[in-house]
Amino acid sequence: MKLRFKSAAHHERATARIGLWLGIAFLTCFVTGLISHAIQHPPSWFFWPSRPVNLYRITQGVHVISGVASIPLLLAKLWSVYPKLFKRPLVRDLPHALERGSILVLSGAAFFELVTGIFNVAQNYRWSFYFPDVHYAVAWIAVGSIILHIAVKLPTIRRALTKDTEPPDTSRRAFLRTTWLATGAAVVATAGTTVPLLREISALAWRSSKGPQSVPVNRTALDAGIKRDPSWTLDVAGRTFTLAELNNMPQTTAELPIACVEGWSQNAQWTGVPVADLLEAAGVRPGTDVRVQSMERTGLYRSSVLPGEHTKDPLTLLALQLNGEILDLDHGYPARIIAPSRPGVLQTKWVNRLEVL
Repeated sequence: MKLRFKSAAHHERATARIGLWLGIAFLTCFVTGLISHAIQHPPSWFFWPSRPVNLYRITQGVHVISGVASIPLLLAKLWSVYPKLFKRPLVRDLPHALERGSILVLSGAAFFELVTGIFNVAQNYRWSFYFPDVHYAVAWIAVGSIILHIAVKLPTIRRALTKDTEPPDTSRRAFLRTTWLATGAAVVATAGTTVPLLREISALAWRSSKGPQSVPVNRTALDAGIKRDPSWTLDVAGRTFTLAELNNMPQTTAELPIACVEGWSQNAQWTGVPVADLLEAAGVRPGTDVRVQSMERTGLYRSSVLPGEHTKDPLTLLALQLNGEILDLDHGYPARIIAPSRPGVLQTKWVNRLEVL
């Protein structure tokens, strides 16, 4: 029996238009994801500026939002093309085999990226692998399969996206309109994690201003095994500073965001000693790369490297206060790093050492 799929949702024009927007969303997600990965694991040639202070907040927010937008677009795309699974023969020639293979790999990789990405922003890890590395590797597989798929289907895509000379199809337009509305609703429902103006209407936003000192916390002092230490000191390139000495140094107050890789961000007022001043006090020229060490001993991000671009920036602080109060222990008391345009995982808490590289 020959199956016939006559719904407007399966028309090549609908498929091509949804595919175009899915490609834009996925490419945006891919590029911003590469930026985030390079900041956390920088190759020797990579440079990331410290200004504007909200730059990482924007790129990572776009990364997560474009990923969310890709979900309804991907579902609509698969719904539009699923009748092709029933076409026979299964493989006609080499281009047809490449087309089917690219769709299989693309669908699997895309679903893996989007599903694990959603679990990651919710910090719900249901797997044993290291998420950043696997997410990064599969992203390249997904993009490679997209490029192969576009190359094979380019004649069809060009034909479908040219000016429509057929009579208007209200069913097809309704399907496309529904897809755009679903995508827009998904974005608005989650974008409040990054866009403060949308925070009150983003029903599915996974972070708010709730937390100690009105700033959310991903990793608490209890999780990190940190307790208050009255004898704490800070080592900067061999020179030791007590907490009292740090408090007596000239302080800088700055409005800077905490911007996490999960896409959420929160502005806050931080007060502390510029890292550049600490380096000069220790006889080190600002602009030198510095390894920041935490009292934490088991976390994956118990140390980080501050590039010279950030150590010379006067807004890169060893923060001692948050929103006008002494740092809460969960926020890194007695001292933490807060630098402009940096991922939250690299804003090391419970700092006890700055090592010049």
